Amino acid sequence: MANAGLQMLGFVLALVGWIGFIVCTAMPQWKMSSYAGENIVTAQAMYIGLWMSCVMQSTGQMQCKTYDSLLVLDTDLQATRALMICGIFIGFCGMCVAAFGMKCTKGLEDDKEKKGKIAVAGGALFIIAGLAVLIGTAWYGSKIARDFYNPYTPTNTKYEFGHALFIGWAAAVLAIIGGGILCCSCPRRETSYPPPRSQGKNTASGGKDYV
Repeated sequence: MANAGLQMLGFVLALVGWIGFIVCTAMPQWKMSSYAGENIVTAQAMYIGLWMSCVMQSTGQMQCKTYDSLLVLDTDLQATRALMICGIFIGFCGMCVAAFGMKCTKGLEDDKEKKGKIAVAGGALFIIAGLAVLIGTAWYGSKIARDFYNPYTPTNTKYEFGHALFIGWAAAVLAIIGGGILCCSCPRRETSYPPPRSQGKNTASGGKDYV
């Protein structure tokens, strides 16, 4: 029961992380306008995402516009897109595999060892998905930091970390932790030893040889 509960905990953490992948990828707040230094607080805020850019008015109204062409996007944005999509796809595969290999689900009930290995495979996929998302968000965040501290970047075009980056980092950590718990929840294979031979029979057979 304890092992099944540990599997459930790991699966729930990884599932929450995978949902965070989707939310993070869809959000437009990957980077937001910076008002540090000499920047003047204006009546609107600019948000840049993976798929669109948005302008938030002081009245709370947001207007968004999707990117017209994939070819005009910079390499960092395209690479981040690819890593996030890979993370979502691999996480979905890990969710399906881990769900099939958990003890609380039916299927392969007669072969517990193989069922445990399937759960470990699902956990490994969750870890790979978490690493892909972590690399993508960290890469994008490092670009924001480089542009912010670049003295040649105009003050009114500097951006800070958006909410999507923090959600992506938290989701990646949850997926990695959940996948690690799934990998560690696999029961160890029990080794069976042959029963020891009886000493009485050996003694009796040895006595007959001397008669």
